[in-house]
Amino acid sequence: MTDLMENYATQKLTHTGLTWLLVYRTEKYKKLKAEVEKQSKKLEKKKESGESSDRNQKKKIERQEEKLKNNNRDLSFVKMKSMFAIGFAFTALLSMFNSIFDGRVVAKLPFTPISLLQGISHRNLGGDDYTHCSFIFLYILCTMSIRQNIQKILGLSPSRAASKQGGGLFSPPTQLTK
Repeated sequence: MTDLMENYATQKLTHTGLTWLLVYRTEKYKKLKAEVEKQSKKLEKKKESGESSDRNQKKKIERQEEKLKNNNRDLSFVKMKSMFAIGFAFTALLSMFNSIFDGRVVAKLPFTPISLLQGISHRNLGGDDYTHCSFIFLYILCTMSIRQNIQKILGLSPSRAASKQGGGLFSPPTQLTK
């Protein structure tokens, strides 16, 4: 169990370190992120002030929203390039760890998972004790619970204002009313 947690922690820190190296430290990323933050706050203030009654103000807000959407798209492209390389590397690592811990109980759960999750929580393990946990289930649980917190601690997650505005590469399109 200790080996598994050490391997997982090393993998997550390596992933975060590689992401920082390939994305977050670049000038292009820093510039785009600052621009998105600035535009998000500016747009939010304009919307809250209620200045949208004038037709010119509505057009200005629409132009600013379009500019923000374009900057968010550019920011997503900057991230996406390195994410493909990192994704490939960590898929290989996951495969390696999966073969190392295949058929080994890596943890004992304090609960019996619901029947829908028992297939993955007890994957490739012998016996009928469903409190025994496979590597892949523990990996998924750790990824879901730890990854976001590490990003927040290191300041790598987007701000609330930028998240609120949306406009990323895979976000749904917004309807503009005229």
